[in-house]
Amino acid sequence: MILHLSTFHLEGGAGIAATRLHRALLKAGVQSAMLVPDTRHPENGVTALADTTWKKQLVFARFAGERLHFLPHEKDRSVRFAFSPARIGADISSHPLVQAADILHLHWFNFGFLSMRSLEKLFRLGKPVVWTMHDMWAATGGCHYNRGCDHFLTHCRHCPYLSTAGPYDISFTQFEKKQSLYGIPRIALVSPSNWLDHTVKSAALTAPLHSLSIPNCIDTQVFKPGDQASARQRLQLPDGKKLILFAGANTQDPRKGFSFFREAIEPLHMQYPDLEVIMFGKTKNAALADLAAKVHYLGKITDTAQMVDAYNAADVIAVPSLEDNLPNTIMEAMACGTPAIGFRTGGIPEMIDHQLNGYVAEAGSSPGLAEGISWVLAHNEQGRLSHHAREKVLSHYAEEVVTRRYHQLYESMLP
Repeated sequence: MILHLSTFHLEGGAGIAATRLHRALLKAGVQSAMLVPDTRHPENGVTALADTTWKKQLVFARFAGERLHFLPHEKDRSVRFAFSPARIGADISSHPLVQAADILHLHWFNFGFLSMRSLEKLFRLGKPVVWTMHDMWAATGGCHYNRGCDHFLTHCRHCPYLSTAGPYDISFTQFEKKQSLYGIPRIALVSPSNWLDHTVKSAALTAPLHSLSIPNCIDTQVFKPGDQASARQRLQLPDGKKLILFAGANTQDPRKGFSFFREAIEPLHMQYPDLEVIMFGKTKNAALADLAAKVHYLGKITDTAQMVDAYNAADVIAVPSLEDNLPNTIMEAMACGTPAIGFRTGGIPEMIDHQLNGYVAEAGSSPGLAEGISWVLAHNEQGRLSHHAREKVLSHYAEEVVTRRYHQLYESMLP
């Protein structure tokens, strides 16, 4: 039995990716289970540690304790959730699902689910470990993305995220602890993108470990092309407009690049007076107030059918992330036949084939982003880009493609 361990069930990119893999494995006939701290969406095969009110409070207390532990060290509020000290977490080593598992499959487990001590207890069970890395944390002394710092290539120290940075700061300490832990189990590190796999192979902590790249998967029977006019009607969006989608990201997170999107819209709106914007995800009204084009804010979408409608309603999706692994939003949009524009960073240029199914702009370039959106609008009138976008997902990210590769990895890990 494969046991997936994830902080989130159906929230956040990593939690959604983990759940999709679990479901796809079940469809493929693989015995799979998932253990999470808590969930608001009960699902067969997914078990929550918090099955009572008191345990739910304990889950929150671990999260709060973990963040409070980091508070004295954070450089400023902008890095509050960008570094995980992993000092507080649950001991799940004796949980029945853990005991029954043949392979422990780690996903994103920070924010109080598992601590370094929790990890050590799991590793000492002697079970094979597959670890899908949804960011860089496994390869660093605590940051989820390095933001240009290269200390992780040798030994983390003087961490730019910390107010107390120094030669023996908490990034140094966590680096040392990980180094001592990684030699315990038989472990395979899986990167959803080739970019992250290259990073893993270059990092001092992870270079000695077995590592490979397997992308996240998506259900292409759910995320699929639909009639644009009908989708717009269901979402009460205007017909006859060019609609640009900015989806699923926190506009307040500098890493997601919303400021570049805002700057790109201004010249585009002059070029296309009928251009309007669709948005869903976390945002504040102030972020939308100065956008040059009219905005249709759909809120936080949890219903999959509504999400598919949003992708089908759009003419193009813009994902201007400055750091990202393998964004679900690009995969979801392309599965629906919606071309994507993104920056040449992380795993994004692996997903978008430049001027074949979308457009790749130089990182941090608002004019490049605007040029990409304009190019796609001008070159997709016959649906050529949409066709290639869908084909890319079918050949690289469809459930059967990805589960086949994971099944081969699992088989290789077992005695």
